[in-house]
Amino acid sequence: MKKVALLATALAMVSGSAVAADMRVKAVKAPPPVAFDPWDIAFGAGITNDYIFRGITQSNHKPSVNAYFEPRYNVNKDVQLYVGLAAASISFPNRAAAEVDAYGGVRATFGAFAFDVGAWGYMYPGGTCHYGPVVPPTDFAGNPLSAECLQNALLNGNVIKKDLNFFEVYGKVNYTFNDNFSLGGNVYYTPSFLNTGAEGTYASIVGKVIAPSAWFGASGIGMYVSGEFGRQWLGTSDSFYGVPAFPNGIDYADYNTWNIGIGFTYKVFTLDFRYSDTNLSQGDCNAFTSDFTATFNGSFTPINPSGVGSKWCGAAGIVKLSADLTAMTNLK
Repeated sequence: MKKVALLATALAMVSGSAVAADMRVKAVKAPPPVAFDPWDIAFGAGITNDYIFRGITQSNHKPSVNAYFEPRYNVNKDVQLYVGLAAASISFPNRAAAEVDAYGGVRATFGAFAFDVGAWGYMYPGGTCHYGPVVPPTDFAGNPLSAECLQNALLNGNVIKKDLNFFEVYGKVNYTFNDNFSLGGNVYYTPSFLNTGAEGTYASIVGKVIAPSAWFGASGIGMYVSGEFGRQWLGTSDSFYGVPAFPNGIDYADYNTWNIGIGFTYKVFTLDFRYSDTNLSQGDCNAFTSDFTATFNGSFTPINPSGVGSKWCGAAGIVKLSADLTAMTNLK
């Protein structure tokens, strides 16, 4: 009897399996793929005690605020197109109080490499021309000056155009070695830096070390150390900036600039402490910047025969607090 019972049980199991195999299995519909939205917008703002650009203050060593707005289009996960508008408060010799920038380009990543190429336009609205009383009313090359230029004079004898607008084209590359270290290079070129008529090429190397996240646990705080070493090559200005020895324009001094700093991040906020400097002498700095605060201190150079010296290109400590957001990440 036991054998009969076992046989019956086995037959039932085989029969049940066959019936189950013949039953139609209801298909489970796969969830629809998540729609890919290629559009994004980055925006942010910041405040700093000193707006330094390539080692030279743009705000007369005074506080400056800035903001930007950057729509982006992601062609795919590796290629992004972007345009942007940015603005910052400044203090220029021509009395322009704001810098307004328009820019655009394409970013692409290939493995550990990230590339960025584009163009950047710098605009300084609200400026006025300053040349001072000159008789006859021409520059040193004999070119006539406008009435506005002759009506305004900087007390230290420096001269500055009303229109300082210019543009640059640029290329950047960055290589990420791991989660904690990256190294990159930048090149910028303009046919007329600050509308002086002088060509300008700027090249730099940059590096960044990010502290391991374990250092701060679950606090959400991040830390990094970063630095840059760059060189600005400059050509010869037009005759507006000429001096008696060089009436057709002065050959601006090339210079090196560097900065190093430490920063802390928390969510969308970054607090950055930085040291910046250049190797420009006070005389060559004055010739390049037309600093309205510069005073006579015997800083004579071939392109700065007035002996007026500027401190706009020297060592500076920078503290900046900024917030940076993207619509896809922070505004969902």
